[in-house]
Amino acid sequence: MIWSKQEVLPREEMQKLQLSRLKETVKRVYENVPPYRAKMDEVGLKPEDIKSLDDLKKLPFTTKQDMRDNYPFGLFAVSKDKLLRIHASSGTTGKPTVVGYTKNDMDMWTECVSRIACMGGATEKDVAQICFGYGMFTGALGLHYGLENIGATIVPSSTGNSEKQIMYMKDFETSLLVATPSYALRLAEVAREMGIDPKKDLKVKIGLVGSELLTDAMRAEMHKYWGDDMLVTSNYGMSELVGPGVSGECEYLDGMHINEDFFLPEIINPETGEVLPEGEKGELVITCIKKEGIPLIRYRTKDITRLNYAPCKCGRTTVRMDNLSGRSDDMLKIRGVNVFPSQIEEVIFSVEELGPHYEIIVEREGYADKLTVRVELNVATDSFTELENISKKVKNKLRIILGLDAKIKLESPNTLQRFEGKAKRVKDLRSL
Repeated sequence: MIWSKQEVLPREEMQKLQLSRLKETVKRVYENVPPYRAKMDEVGLKPEDIKSLDDLKKLPFTTKQDMRDNYPFGLFAVSKDKLLRIHASSGTTGKPTVVGYTKNDMDMWTECVSRIACMGGATEKDVAQICFGYGMFTGALGLHYGLENIGATIVPSSTGNSEKQIMYMKDFETSLLVATPSYALRLAEVAREMGIDPKKDLKVKIGLVGSELLTDAMRAEMHKYWGDDMLVTSNYGMSELVGPGVSGECEYLDGMHINEDFFLPEIINPETGEVLPEGEKGELVITCIKKEGIPLIRYRTKDITRLNYAPCKCGRTTVRMDNLSGRSDDMLKIRGVNVFPSQIEEVIFSVEELGPHYEIIVEREGYADKLTVRVELNVATDSFTELENISKKVKNKLRIILGLDAKIKLESPNTLQRFEGKAKRVKDLRSL
């Protein structure tokens, strides 16, 4: 189901709408946000200089550091009394990034998530269990409002107490699950420990997963536990932009449709900042062209993807972004080689003797980097020969993919940490 007519606008009409909203946003930001005005003045740019979408690249970038430097409300374009909601990041790597929503922002957010939910197969007949943590994190409330808007029944179960989550799923006949991919797998694992087969005993047929990278291997793992007929779609967003609702996959799983009447995307070279030609992979940059509270201009997401402007089989004409390759700031440089955790995950999920839970450890011994991958077995064996063969298989596959040797530590089932929110699988100990 297509929720909104804006999702099927001809390209010319979409660009006309985008330009109108871009001009309005730049003017409003220049007049109401002193740090932006200072940035634009520094490069000699005025709002009236924005005459085409191509002029977008003249505007200065915004980064997470800008938000921290202007904590809490320095980048807001409205006064606090105009806000209905304030959210913030955890601030684990510095000052929290704070975002606020006016009434119009809340309506826009709900509209965006309603579209994403419909893309992923949700209808008013669904019972949607939301297993994101409620609170300052935008994920839970964002999906909550959007799904509720299309008429779905909401089970706001949040995270934790996985046995009770499974009880709710069974008793309430949950048909749609909102969770991180890793927590969705954990819930399936708990269900099986309780003697419940997720494929046969539960009625979950839709997975709207987000907040973590969903690789093809992870999607296949989801099907292994929840059943082949489960439609698992990835959706994308971040609190700095709005929360969930920036983009999402439709049933054809050919990239995530961007709500580009609200979010104007670019792809840049992450090292030079140069805008790349259509179809090339690089860092995603988003300009919010309808937000009132904190309308970010050319926000550098650090996420690596590419854009596809070809029409989709679903009928939507909105540009699609590939599922993420990773984040530029998640990339590990090990012995001179660029390594994304998603590459290691792909290898782990391709080995049938291994489970979906793993940990990546990078250390320095002397002057050399050392890569260790801890991963759980999903087979019971004490055979040294069998364990050695599994370890060699993983090591050889990683060498082919990464061009690096890694130490493989095979762990017993239920050994590694489980995550209810976003999984933290990498420990880089080189700077400690």
